Amino acid sequence: MATPYADEFADDLPYADRAASVGDAQPAAQQARRASPPAIRKINLGDLHAALRLGWEDFKAVPSHAIMLCVIYPVLGLVLARAVLGYSVLPLLFPMAAGFALIGPFAALGLYELSRRRELGQDASAWHATEVLRSPSFGAMLGLGALLLAIFVTWIATAQAIYVATFGNAPAAAIPDFVRLVLTTRDGWRLILIGCGAGFLFAVVTLCLSVVAFPIMLDRQAGFVDAIATSLRAVARNPLPMAAWGLIVAALLVLGSLPAFLGLAVVIPLLGHATWHLYRKVVEPNPFPPVIPPANPIRRSAADFPAALFQWKRDPR
Repeated sequence: MATPYADEFADDLPYADRAASVGDAQPAAQQARRASPPAIRKINLGDLHAALRLGWEDFKAVPSHAIMLCVIYPVLGLVLARAVLGYSVLPLLFPMAAGFALIGPFAALGLYELSRRRELGQDASAWHATEVLRSPSFGAMLGLGALLLAIFVTWIATAQAIYVATFGNAPAAAIPDFVRLVLTTRDGWRLILIGCGAGFLFAVVTLCLSVVAFPIMLDRQAGFVDAIATSLRAVARNPLPMAAWGLIVAALLVLGSLPAFLGLAVVIPLLGHATWHLYRKVVEPNPFPPVIPPANPIRRSAADFPAALFQWKRDPR
């Protein structure tokens, strides 16, 4: 079956052919190739454009999942904006919005799965995004997600410390003309410059740790350490394209935050799909792709509730 990515991956060995080659190879050679780290390709700015284009194609092909998977972002943004107005956490509104970029790679897990399925010519709908939960590396994904969450919390604490060092412990609502002070005074500009500099460092760390980590966990069932190591190698081999990718992500997230974070319902799925295609361009194809057996739905009656919620615990048949 022809896939929409045939031209992009014409040089890659098809999955069916890879499976045949596995059967012909010697077991020792197979084990050696499996144990070796994946090769990292050299990419350019044109590859970033191609990744974004393919990501947009995925978004257009499966648009229904955008709200289901990403509604948390605009909803959280609206609730956050309403909750902080007039309270002492008002200065943290921008750091929290910017912090979406730190946890976004984990939130896009379902989007990677949809792009993977479209690449293989399989059915891809909103429901298929949940198939990522069946990945053998899902535990490692949760571990890296917890690490990104810790980075996010540390960033918020750092932003709060920078604010206190600049304006003291006085709540923002109690400071007359707070917005004017931030935008027109020396202290305000110092807060902006130091805060943006610190945020830049957190963003660089997150990019280096996770740029291809989650996709390789899904594609190769890589472990926590191996996935991070591959991301670091990808950044080291392609420093300028990866820096440009970070700027693209930041710019799109800023645009998506206007107005009231509603644009993130489009930006987040676009970036999630594009990240999968960036991974496919940076990391050599897996010569021994793992096979995840298809789901085997079983008809159940209402009497099976709530046991039906825990189907992974049933005995295989």
